[in-house]
Parts: sequence; structure tokens; C-alpha cells
Amino acid sequence: MKRNMRRQLPGTFSTQDLGAGVWRLSRGEPARIDVFVLGASPEAAEFLGASGVHDLDIDWRADGALLGSTAQGICNTVAVRCAIVHEPQPQLYAALPLAGLDEQARRFWRRVFRLVRIPGGRHLLGILARRSRGRR
Repeated sequence: MKRNMRRQLPGTFSTQDLGAGVWRLSRGEPARIDVFVLGASPEAAEFLGASGVHDLDIDWRADGALLGSTAQGICNTVAVRCAIVHEPQPQLYAALPLAGLDEQARRFWRRVFRLVRIPGGRHLLGILARRSRGRR
């Protein structure tokens, strides 16, 4: 990680205390973002517990992170041990040449998984696999 890396996240965030100094800040609009804050001090917990946290400013440093925001019209910056930003990317795998399954392959795998679920099916599947390898 680069030192002094900074990120600004505009919008209104809802806060959720997950316990043990861990907080989750979520934004649904315009794009979904979750920020997980680890090692929040009591001062930071008081700030994060306030309703209406707006416009996050995260500054990562070598010894932790600084989390700046506006809550109830008051600008504040608190030190936390770690801040993790999770941004789902819906088109992440669109450019990859991933294999697709046709109907015949889907049917094969449905049968395999159905067979494995029955008692002794795993052993029966092993016997069938050894028999089919012997034919080739």
C-alpha cells in the first residue's frame, strides 16, 4: 500500500456497530459502497454512532487511517487502526473468457451432484469413473 493514500467518498452513510471496535458504513446511492472500520477508539465510536454521517474522507497512513466526515453538521477527524473500502464491480468478470455450460454439461453435473448426495454415492461415482476411464 502506498503511504499517504487518500480517498474521498461523497454521500450519506448509514452506520452499524459490529462490536469490538468494528463499524460498517454503507452507502446505497449513487453506487453501493461499504466501508469497514477496524480499531475504532471510544472517541471514534461516538462520532460513528451519530446519525447522518456524510462525505467520508479516508487517509491511509503507515500507522493506521484517519477518517474524516461530517456528522450532524460538525466536521470531525478520528484515527482508526484500519479502514477497508468495498466497492462491488458488477462488470468485473465481463471481459474474462470464462467457460459457459451448455444444457448437456449442466445435466451431467446435476446428475453427478445428485449422486454424490445419496449415502455411498461418492463411492459409486468413483467406481463409475474408473469404469469409464478403462473404456478409452
